[in-house]
Amino acid sequence: MRNSATILVIDDTPANLSLLNQLLRTHYRVKLANGGAKGLELAASARPDLILLDIMMPDMDGYEVCKRLKADPVTAGVPVIFLTAKAGADDEEYGLAMGAVDFIRKPIAPSVVLARVRTHLQIRTWQTFLEDKSAWLQSEVERRVNEVLRLQEASIRVMVSLAEFRDECTGNHIRRTQDYVRLLAEYLSKQERDREFLTAEHIDQIAKAAPLHDIGKIAIPDHILLKPGRHTPEEFEIMKTHSVKGEGMLLRSLRELGEENLMLLYAAQIARSHHERWDGCGYPDQLIGEAIPLPARLMAVADVYDALRSRRPYKRAFDHAEAVDVLREGRAKHFDPLLIDAFMVLEGAFAEIAIKLADE
Repeated sequence: MRNSATILVIDDTPANLSLLNQLLRTHYRVKLANGGAKGLELAASARPDLILLDIMMPDMDGYEVCKRLKADPVTAGVPVIFLTAKAGADDEEYGLAMGAVDFIRKPIAPSVVLARVRTHLQIRTWQTFLEDKSAWLQSEVERRVNEVLRLQEASIRVMVSLAEFRDECTGNHIRRTQDYVRLLAEYLSKQERDREFLTAEHIDQIAKAAPLHDIGKIAIPDHILLKPGRHTPEEFEIMKTHSVKGEGMLLRSLRELGEENLMLLYAAQIARSHHERWDGCGYPDQLIGEAIPLPARLMAVADVYDALRSRRPYKRAFDHAEAVDVLREGRAKHFDPLLIDAFMVLEGAFAEIAIKLADE
Protein backbone atom coordinates (compact mmCIF):
# COMPACT_ATOMS: atom_id res chain seq x y z
CA MET A 1 0.00 0.00 0.00
CA ARG A 2 1.42 3.38 -1.01
CA ASN A 3 2.37 5.86 1.71
CA SER A 4 0.91 9.38 1.51
CA ALA A 5 4.37 10.98 1.81
CA THR A 6 5.81 12.85 -1.18
CA ILE A 7 9.44 12.32 -2.20
CA LEU A 8 11.15 14.84 -4.49
CA VAL A 9 14.13 13.43 -6.43
CA ILE A 10 16.57 15.97 -7.92
CA ASP A 11 19.20 14.45 -10.27
CA ASP A 12 20.52 15.52 -13.67
CA THR A 13 20.94 11.92 -14.89
CA PRO A 14 17.77 10.48 -16.53
CA ALA A 15 18.75 6.91 -15.67
CA ASN A 16 18.99 7.75 -11.97
CA LEU A 17 15.62 9.51 -12.03
CA SER A 18 14.03 6.51 -13.73
CA LEU A 19 15.60 4.04 -11.28
CA LEU A 20 14.53 5.97 -8.19
CA ASN A 21 11.05 6.54 -9.57
CA GLN A 22 10.60 2.80 -10.14
CA LEU A 23 11.93 2.02 -6.67
CA LEU A 24 9.90 4.58 -4.71
CA ARG A 25 6.58 4.93 -6.52
CA THR A 26 5.09 1.75 -5.09
CA HIS A 27 5.57 3.19 -1.59
CA TYR A 28 5.33 6.97 -1.98
CA ARG A 29 4.22 9.79 -4.24
CA VAL A 30 7.25 10.73 -6.32
CA LYS A 31 8.17 14.00 -8.06
CA LEU A 32 11.17 14.25 -10.36
CA ALA A 33 13.41 17.20 -11.25
CA ASN A 34 16.31 17.00 -13.72
CA GLY A 35 18.21 19.95 -12.26
CA GLY A 36 18.60 22.20 -9.25
CA ALA A 37 16.46 25.10 -10.52
CA LYS A 38 13.57 22.76 -11.37
CA GLY A 39 13.89 21.04 -8.01
CA LEU A 40 13.69 24.35 -6.13
CA GLU A 41 10.63 25.32 -8.15
CA LEU A 42 8.82 22.05 -7.37
CA ALA A 43 9.77 22.19 -3.68
CA ALA A 44 8.48 25.76 -3.31
CA SER A 45 5.20 25.12 -5.15
CA ALA A 46 4.25 22.07 -3.06
CA ARG A 47 6.49 21.21 -0.13
CA PRO A 48 7.62 17.57 -0.25
CA ASP A 49 8.10 15.39 2.82
CA LEU A 50 11.66 14.40 1.87
CA ILE A 51 14.18 15.27 -0.85
CA LEU A 52 16.75 12.98 -2.48
CA LEU A 53 19.36 15.34 -3.92
CA ASP A 54 22.26 14.61 -6.24
CA ILE A 55 25.41 16.59 -5.45
CA MET A 56 27.27 16.62 -8.77
CA MET A 57 25.02 18.53 -11.18
CA PRO A 58 25.87 21.22 -13.76
CA ASP A 59 24.80 24.85 -13.34
CA MET A 60 23.75 24.40 -9.69
CA ASP A 61 25.28 21.63 -7.59
CA GLY A 62 23.50 19.87 -4.75
CA TYR A 63 25.23 21.91 -2.06
CA GLU A 64 23.86 25.16 -3.50
CA VAL A 65 20.39 23.63 -3.89
CA CYS A 66 20.47 22.48 -0.26
CA LYS A 67 21.63 25.93 0.88
CA ARG A 68 18.68 27.58 -0.89
CA LEU A 69 16.21 25.02 0.44
CA LYS A 70 17.34 25.69 4.01
CA ALA A 71 17.18 29.46 3.48
CA ASP A 72 13.53 29.31 2.44
CA PRO A 73 11.11 29.09 5.42
CA VAL A 74 8.76 26.97 3.30
CA THR A 75 11.31 24.21 2.71
CA ALA A 76 13.78 24.72 5.58
CA GLY A 77 12.34 21.83 7.60
CA VAL A 78 12.23 19.29 4.77
CA PRO A 79 14.81 16.50 5.30
CA VAL A 80 17.44 16.33 2.53
CA ILE A 81 19.38 13.13 1.75
CA PHE A 82 22.35 13.60 -0.56
CA LEU A 83 22.95 11.12 -3.39
CA THR A 84 26.65 11.09 -4.22
CA ALA A 85 29.54 9.17 -5.67
CA LYS A 86 31.87 11.14 -3.41
CA ALA A 87 33.09 9.06 -0.51
CA GLY A 88 35.29 11.44 1.47
CA ALA A 89 34.65 12.31 5.12
CA ASP A 90 35.10 15.99 4.26
CA ASP A 91 32.27 15.76 1.74
CA GLU A 92 29.96 14.26 4.36
CA GLU A 93 30.97 16.83 6.96
CA TYR A 94 30.32 19.68 4.54
CA GLY A 95 26.97 18.27 3.47
CA LEU A 96 25.77 17.73 7.03
CA ALA A 97 26.87 21.26 7.90
CA MET A 98 24.70 22.48 5.02
CA GLY A 99 21.68 20.86 6.70
CA ALA A 100 21.45 17.43 5.07
CA VAL A 101 20.27 14.56 7.28
CA ASP A 102 22.05 11.68 5.51
CA PHE A 103 24.15 10.44 2.56
CA ILE A 104 23.41 7.57 0.17
CA ARG A 105 26.33 6.32 -1.95
CA LYS A 106 26.14 5.74 -5.68
CA PRO A 107 25.64 3.27 -7.16
CA ILE A 108 22.59 2.99 -4.96
CA ALA A 109 21.40 -0.16 -3.21
CA PRO A 110 17.57 -0.28 -3.38
CA SER A 111 17.17 -1.73 0.12
CA VAL A 112 19.42 0.97 1.57
CA VAL A 113 17.46 3.74 -0.19
CA LEU A 114 14.12 2.43 1.08
CA ALA A 115 15.43 1.94 4.61
CA ARG A 116 16.98 5.43 4.79
CA VAL A 117 13.89 7.09 3.33
CA ARG A 118 11.57 5.23 5.70
CA THR A 119 13.73 6.10 8.74
CA HIS A 120 13.95 9.80 7.98
CA LEU A 121 10.26 10.07 7.21
CA GLN A 122 9.52 8.52 10.60
CA ILE A 123 11.91 10.95 12.28
CA ARG A 124 10.29 13.87 10.47
CA THR A 125 6.84 12.67 11.51
CA TRP A 126 7.88 12.69 15.15
CA GLN A 127 9.57 16.06 14.79
CA THR A 128 6.40 17.51 13.29
CA PHE A 129 4.33 16.00 16.08
CA LEU A 130 6.63 17.48 18.73
CA GLU A 131 6.65 20.88 16.99
CA ASP A 132 2.87 20.88 16.83
CA LYS A 133 2.68 19.78 20.47
CA SER A 134 5.14 22.49 21.47
CA ALA A 135 3.16 25.14 19.57
CA TRP A 136 -0.05 23.93 21.23
CA LEU A 137 1.56 24.00 24.67
CA GLN A 138 2.90 27.50 24.04
CA SER A 139 -0.54 28.63 22.94
CA GLU A 140 -2.12 27.00 25.99
CA VAL A 141 0.39 28.65 28.34
CA GLU A 142 -0.28 32.04 26.74
CA ARG A 143 -4.03 31.47 27.05
CA ARG A 144 -3.75 30.55 30.74
CA VAL A 145 -1.45 33.51 31.45
CA ASN A 146 -3.91 35.85 29.73
CA GLU A 147 -6.72 34.40 31.85
CA VAL A 148 -4.70 35.06 35.00
CA LEU A 149 -3.92 38.61 33.85
CA ARG A 150 -7.59 39.28 33.08
CA LEU A 151 -8.57 37.89 36.49
CA GLN A 152 -5.89 40.03 38.12
CA GLU A 153 -7.11 43.16 36.34
CA ALA A 154 -10.72 42.38 37.22
CA SER A 155 -9.74 41.92 40.87
CA ILE A 156 -7.95 45.27 40.82
CA ARG A 157 -11.05 46.95 39.36
CA VAL A 158 -13.18 45.47 42.14
CA MET A 159 -10.75 46.62 44.82
CA VAL A 160 -10.52 50.10 43.32
CA SER A 161 -14.31 50.30 43.02
CA LEU A 162 -14.65 49.51 46.72
CA ALA A 163 -12.39 52.43 47.54
CA GLU A 164 -14.22 54.73 45.11
CA PHE A 165 -17.59 54.00 46.69
CA ARG A 166 -16.25 55.31 50.00
CA ASP A 167 -14.32 58.33 48.79
CA GLU A 168 -14.89 61.52 46.85
CA CYS A 169 -12.54 60.32 44.12
CA THR A 170 -13.98 59.25 40.77
CA GLY A 171 -13.00 56.58 38.30
CA ASN A 172 -11.51 59.33 36.17
CA HIS A 173 -9.13 60.22 39.01
CA ILE A 174 -7.86 56.65 38.83
CA ARG A 175 -7.46 56.79 35.05
CA ARG A 176 -5.80 60.21 35.09
CA THR A 177 -3.26 59.36 37.76
CA GLN A 178 -2.47 56.10 36.01
CA ASP A 179 -1.78 57.99 32.77
CA TYR A 180 0.35 60.58 34.60
CA VAL A 181 2.43 57.86 36.25
CA ARG A 182 3.04 56.08 32.94
CA LEU A 183 3.95 59.35 31.23
CA LEU A 184 6.53 60.26 33.88
CA ALA A 185 7.96 56.74 34.04
CA GLU A 186 8.42 56.51 30.27
CA TYR A 187 10.25 59.85 30.29
CA LEU A 188 12.51 58.84 33.19
CA SER A 189 13.29 55.53 31.48
CA LYS A 190 15.35 57.52 28.99
CA GLN A 191 17.32 59.34 31.70
CA GLU A 192 20.54 57.98 33.18
CA ARG A 193 19.49 57.68 36.83
CA ASP A 194 16.44 55.43 36.38
CA ARG A 195 17.05 53.86 32.96
CA GLU A 196 18.13 50.50 34.37
CA PHE A 197 15.12 50.13 36.68
CA LEU A 198 12.40 51.49 34.42
CA THR A 199 12.22 48.72 31.86
CA ALA A 200 9.09 48.39 29.74
CA GLU A 201 7.85 45.59 32.01
CA HIS A 202 8.43 47.57 35.20
CA ILE A 203 6.70 50.65 33.76
CA ASP A 204 3.70 48.54 32.81
CA GLN A 205 3.48 46.95 36.25
CA ILE A 206 3.87 50.31 38.03
CA ALA A 207 1.11 51.82 35.90
CA LYS A 208 -1.16 48.86 36.66
CA ALA A 209 -0.38 49.25 40.36
CA ALA A 210 -1.13 52.99 40.47
CA PRO A 211 -4.95 52.66 40.81
CA LEU A 212 -4.44 50.89 44.15
CA HIS A 213 -2.66 53.82 45.80
CA ASP A 214 -5.58 54.68 48.11
CA ILE A 215 -7.00 51.19 48.62
CA GLY A 216 -6.39 51.56 52.38
CA LYS A 217 -9.14 54.19 52.55
CA ILE A 218 -11.74 51.43 52.68
CA ALA A 219 -10.55 50.85 56.27
CA ILE A 220 -11.10 54.48 57.34
CA PRO A 221 -14.36 55.20 59.26
CA ASP A 222 -17.04 56.95 57.21
CA HIS A 223 -17.33 59.96 59.52
CA ILE A 224 -13.68 60.76 58.80
CA LEU A 225 -13.35 59.61 55.21
CA LEU A 226 -16.53 61.35 54.05
CA LYS A 227 -16.23 64.47 56.16
CA PRO A 228 -16.98 67.44 53.86
CA GLY A 229 -14.64 69.88 55.62
CA ARG A 230 -11.06 69.76 56.79
CA HIS A 231 -10.03 67.15 59.34
CA THR A 232 -9.07 67.89 62.91
CA PRO A 233 -5.50 66.92 63.84
CA GLU A 234 -6.83 63.76 65.50
CA GLU A 235 -8.93 62.86 62.45
CA PHE A 236 -6.02 63.51 60.13
CA GLU A 237 -3.84 61.10 62.11
CA ILE A 238 -6.47 58.40 61.58
CA MET A 239 -6.78 59.37 57.91
CA LYS A 240 -3.02 58.97 57.47
CA THR A 241 -3.25 55.32 58.50
CA HIS A 242 -4.78 54.48 55.12
CA SER A 243 -1.23 54.25 53.71
CA VAL A 244 -0.13 51.51 56.11
CA LYS A 245 -3.50 49.74 55.96
CA GLY A 246 -3.36 49.72 52.17
CA GLU A 247 0.12 48.25 52.19
CA GLY A 248 -1.02 45.56 54.61
CA MET A 249 -3.93 44.53 52.39
CA LEU A 250 -1.70 44.30 49.32
CA LEU A 251 1.09 42.40 51.07
CA ARG A 252 -1.44 39.85 52.35
CA SER A 253 -2.59 39.35 48.77
CA LEU A 254 1.02 39.00 47.67
CA ARG A 255 1.73 36.34 50.33
CA GLU A 256 -1.44 34.42 49.50
CA LEU A 257 -0.41 34.21 45.86
CA GLY A 258 2.75 32.44 46.99
CA GLU A 259 4.81 33.95 44.20
CA GLU A 260 6.59 37.13 43.21
CA ASN A 261 4.11 39.54 41.67
CA LEU A 262 5.67 42.82 40.58
CA MET A 263 2.36 44.61 40.25
CA LEU A 264 1.32 43.86 43.85
CA LEU A 265 4.83 44.61 45.11
CA TYR A 266 4.81 48.05 43.47
CA ALA A 267 1.21 48.61 44.57
CA ALA A 268 2.24 47.97 48.20
CA GLN A 269 5.16 50.40 47.86
CA ILE A 270 2.90 53.04 46.35
CA ALA A 271 0.15 52.57 48.92
CA ARG A 272 2.54 52.99 51.86
CA SER A 273 4.88 55.67 50.56
CA HIS A 274 3.08 57.97 48.10
CA HIS A 275 2.61 60.55 50.90
CA GLU A 276 6.31 60.60 51.77
CA ARG A 277 8.20 63.81 50.94
CA TRP A 278 11.64 64.22 49.42
CA ASP A 279 12.71 66.33 52.42
CA GLY A 280 11.62 63.69 54.95
CA CYS A 281 8.53 65.52 56.22
CA GLY A 282 5.98 63.08 54.82
CA TYR A 283 4.31 60.02 56.31
CA PRO A 284 4.20 57.28 57.52
CA ASP A 285 7.98 56.72 57.73
CA GLN A 286 9.53 60.16 57.14
CA LEU A 287 11.69 58.68 54.38
CA ILE A 288 14.15 61.03 52.70
CA GLY A 289 15.10 61.32 49.02
CA GLU A 290 15.76 58.12 47.11
CA ALA A 291 14.92 56.04 50.17
CA ILE A 292 11.33 56.57 48.98
CA PRO A 293 10.57 53.82 46.42
CA LEU A 294 10.49 55.24 42.89
CA PRO A 295 6.95 53.98 42.16
CA ALA A 296 5.74 55.97 45.19
CA ARG A 297 7.65 59.08 44.06
CA LEU A 298 5.98 58.82 40.65
CA MET A 299 2.59 58.45 42.29
CA ALA A 300 3.19 61.46 44.55
CA VAL A 301 3.57 63.83 41.60
CA ALA A 302 0.59 62.34 39.76
CA ASP A 303 -1.65 62.34 42.84
CA VAL A 304 -0.88 65.90 43.94
CA TYR A 305 -1.30 67.32 40.44
CA ASP A 306 -4.67 65.61 40.12
CA ALA A 307 -5.79 66.68 43.60
CA LEU A 308 -4.92 70.30 42.79
CA ARG A 309 -6.88 70.17 39.54
CA SER A 310 -9.95 68.60 41.21
CA ARG A 311 -12.72 70.37 43.10
CA ARG A 312 -13.40 69.27 46.67
CA PRO A 313 -16.03 70.43 49.21
CA TYR A 314 -13.29 72.33 51.03
CA LYS A 315 -11.40 73.72 47.98
CA ARG A 316 -11.84 74.93 44.42
CA ALA A 317 -10.15 73.29 41.45
CA PHE A 318 -6.84 74.90 40.50
CA ASP A 319 -6.22 75.67 36.85
CA HIS A 320 -3.24 74.06 35.13
CA ALA A 321 -0.87 77.02 35.57
CA GLU A 322 -1.60 77.21 39.30
CA ALA A 323 -0.98 73.47 39.72
CA VAL A 324 2.31 73.75 37.81
CA ASP A 325 3.43 76.52 40.16
CA VAL A 326 2.68 74.41 43.22
CA LEU A 327 4.61 71.42 41.89
CA ARG A 328 7.52 73.62 40.84
CA GLU A 329 7.65 75.10 44.33
CA GLY A 330 7.73 71.57 45.75
CA ARG A 331 10.88 70.57 43.81
CA ALA A 332 13.45 68.98 46.16
CA LYS A 333 11.08 69.62 49.09
CA HIS A 334 7.93 67.61 48.54
CA PHE A 335 8.98 65.96 45.28
CA ASP A 336 11.93 64.20 43.66
CA PRO A 337 13.69 67.04 41.77
CA LEU A 338 14.27 64.90 38.65
CA LEU A 339 10.59 64.04 38.59
CA ILE A 340 9.64 67.71 38.70
CA ASP A 341 12.12 68.39 35.90
CA ALA A 342 10.35 65.66 33.93
CA PHE A 343 6.96 67.09 34.84
CA MET A 344 7.98 70.53 33.56
CA VAL A 345 8.88 68.96 30.20
CA LEU A 346 5.61 67.00 30.13
CA GLU A 347 3.25 69.55 31.70
CA GLY A 348 1.45 70.13 28.38
CA ALA A 349 0.66 66.42 28.14
CA PHE A 350 -0.58 66.47 31.77
CA ALA A 351 -2.95 69.32 30.88
CA GLU A 352 -4.28 67.37 27.88
CA ILE A 353 -4.97 64.29 30.05
CA ALA A 354 -6.72 66.44 32.64
CA ILE A 355 -9.03 67.88 29.99
CA LYS A 356 -9.62 64.59 28.16
CA LEU A 357 -10.49 62.69 31.36
CA ALA A 358 -12.14 65.52 33.26
CA ASP A 359 -14.83 64.61 35.80
CA GLU A 360 -18.34 65.14 34.54
